[in-house]
Amino acid sequence: MSELFVTNFNKNFTGVSATCANVLRQQQKTYDLQLVGQPLPACPAPITLATARRMSRSPTASLPFAIWHVRRNTEMRAAIWSRDVLRLPIRVVFTSAAQRRHSALPRWLISRMDAVVATTDEAAAFVPHVRAVVPHGVDTDTFCPAENRKTAWKALGYGGSMGIASIGRIRPEKGTDLFVEAMLRLLPQLPGATALVLGRASREHQGFLKDLKSRIAAAGLTDRIVFPGEIAAADLPKVMRALSLVMQLPRYEGYGMVPLEGMASGVPFIGSKTGYYQAFCAQGKSGLVVPLEAAEDAATAALSLLLDKGRHAAMAQSAREIAQHSFSATHEAQGIDTVYQELWRKG
Repeated sequence: MSELFVTNFNKNFTGVSATCANVLRQQQKTYDLQLVGQPLPACPAPITLATARRMSRSPTASLPFAIWHVRRNTEMRAAIWSRDVLRLPIRVVFTSAAQRRHSALPRWLISRMDAVVATTDEAAAFVPHVRAVVPHGVDTDTFCPAENRKTAWKALGYGGSMGIASIGRIRPEKGTDLFVEAMLRLLPQLPGATALVLGRASREHQGFLKDLKSRIAAAGLTDRIVFPGEIAAADLPKVMRALSLVMQLPRYEGYGMVPLEGMASGVPFIGSKTGYYQAFCAQGKSGLVVPLEAAEDAATAALSLLLDKGRHAAMAQSAREIAQHSFSATHEAQGIDTVYQELWRKG
C-alpha cells in the first residue's frame, strides 16, 4: 500500500496545480505515493478516488496510516468522508495560501484537517492547526535560463526583439486590465518589445476581454499586445525563459507562482504589492514591487529596467540564484516532510 496520496481534482491546470506538481515531482523521489484525480505534467499517472480509498484501507507495514495531502475544498470533502465516514486509516494535510479570511464552508473543512501547511505567516494567521509555514517553491530544473534569450524569443514567433508577459486568468482580480494599461504606456517608448497576455477568459469575463482588445486596437497596438490564449503547462518553461520581463499586477493574490517561475528562468519581474511578491523581490535584487492599481508606476519601472542592460543582467542572475537558494520545490518538499513525519511519529 502507498504511504502518501496527493489529490488534484481540477481538470484545468491552475496555480494550485502548478504548486502541487512542483512538490510531487520532488516527493516521488522519497515516497511511495499516488496522484489522485487529474494528471499533472511529469508526474505519475493518476488513480481514481475509488482506487485511492481502496488502497488506503490497510496501512503499510511500517506506518500506522497513510497521509492524504489536499489543496482544494472538493479534495478536503473527499478526504474527510474517507477518514470519518468510511473510517479509513488516513490523516489529512491541507496547504493554505489564502491571505484573507475564508468563507464559512472552507473554514469548517479546514477545521477538520489533521494538519495545515501555510505558505506564509500571513496565510497562517487565518487558519487553525498550522504545523509549519513553508513557502511554495519552483522546480528549478524545469524552469531554467535560456542559453541565449534573443534566440529563444525569436523561436517563439511572436515578433519583435524582446518579450514581456502577464500570465494567468484574464479577469479583473488578476489585473489584466492594469497590465494592458501599463503596456499602452510602455510600448510606444520601447520599440521592438512585444507584450503577451497568456491565459484564458471564462465566459463571464468575455466582455472584459473584448473591452481590453478594443482599447488596444484604438491605440494601434494590436500587433504588439498579443493574446495567445492559455499555454500548456509543458510549453510554459520554454516561453518563460525567452522573456525579458514578467509583469504581474493582480489586485489580490494569495501567493503567486508566476514571478518565481520567471526568476528560476533568469527573468526579473515587476509585481503589485500583494501575494508573496515582496519577499520574492529580495529588496529589489530580483524584481520590483509597485503599489496596487499602479499601472503607470509599473510601466515606468519596466522602462527603466529594460533600457539598462547591465542592471537587467544583474537582476536576471540574482533572480535565478534566489529561486534556487530560497524558493525551490526541493526546499518546499523538505518543509512538508517535517509535517508528515510529525504526524507519523505521533501515530
